[in-house]
Amino acid sequence: MDNKTKILEYFDHFHAHPEASWQEVETTKKLAEIMEDLQVNYQTFDDVTGLIAEIGEGERVVAVRADIDALWQEVRGKVQANHSCGHDANMAMVLGALLYLKDEPLAKRIRFIFQPAEEKGNGSLAMIERGAIEEVTHLYGVHLRPIEELPFGQVAPAIHHGSGIFLKGKITGVDAHGARPHQGKNAIDVIVAIHQFVKSIYFSPFESYSAKLTNIQAGGDSLNIIPGSAAFALDVRSQSNSLMAELRQRIDAGLQSIAALHEVDITWEWDDYTPAAEVSDEAMQIADSAIRSLLGEERTAAPLETTGADDFHFYTIKKPELKAAMLGVGADLAPGLHHPDMAFNKEALDIGARVLAETLRKS
Repeated sequence: MDNKTKILEYFDHFHAHPEASWQEVETTKKLAEIMEDLQVNYQTFDDVTGLIAEIGEGERVVAVRADIDALWQEVRGKVQANHSCGHDANMAMVLGALLYLKDEPLAKRIRFIFQPAEEKGNGSLAMIERGAIEEVTHLYGVHLRPIEELPFGQVAPAIHHGSGIFLKGKITGVDAHGARPHQGKNAIDVIVAIHQFVKSIYFSPFESYSAKLTNIQAGGDSLNIIPGSAAFALDVRSQSNSLMAELRQRIDAGLQSIAALHEVDITWEWDDYTPAAEVSDEAMQIADSAIRSLLGEERTAAPLETTGADDFHFYTIKKPELKAAMLGVGADLAPGLHHPDMAFNKEALDIGARVLAETLRKS
């Protein structure tokens, strides 16, 4: 069986067996089976899912990372694990790079990091804690891109992801009879004030950012009760880590002011922070050179900028000297990432695998 066929076989297996974040038990077992079949040394962990493998010899270590978890979402009326995130493709491309490299003489070690829980935003931290990037000088990631970002056949040497974070909050006011609103502190009034406030936050339009309510829970079955309590959540994003810090400060101050104005208690916590990309020019240029040498000038795309987030960038936050870049692979992917019916041109998998292998050779 040739490498291209094996890559498709790997993809088909992972696509048919999705597992949500931190539950990638069978996925990890399958990865271990593949490493044993290929006679590649690997390491698993007793306390978390995921796997780290390594080939080659030498003091220098370069690495590539694949995320292995699926989303938990409704698909045609059923809530289930689903690889609409494209992580099944990422695994297949990284395994493909391993296939292309494993029998070559290598003057360095190449590490393959199969990381859990990217969708939770903290799987990379678990791998860092377990030594995934110790001794690593260059780190690469890979991800399929939506058709509006990159058409099939083109590959970008870097993805400049934005930063993302969630805020989970609770409002505690006073319930009241619907006929006596003056006796209560209506949590829905507070929710409306929060909505208006986040829509009034302005920074420079030359850098993208957003803050919006994504979850509201208030009231019950009785429609004649003014609810004093409510829970809410915000999704907050920015294209840079510095602007994210400003956004958080602005929102903290605004919630404090709204609580005082409405004479209610608002408590909140920030959760699942994902940093914006800190792309290494050196790593990006190595990837660019690999794409050009394999695919030619016309199929080498410019670096991409996207408002999406990825916990890949924790690797460089935790190890600033690490030279890192995530490659973007065009696959005519539609309707979009995280859409339950996401689909793409599978011919892109072998393209991504070969470009990754060449990037790792050149690093």
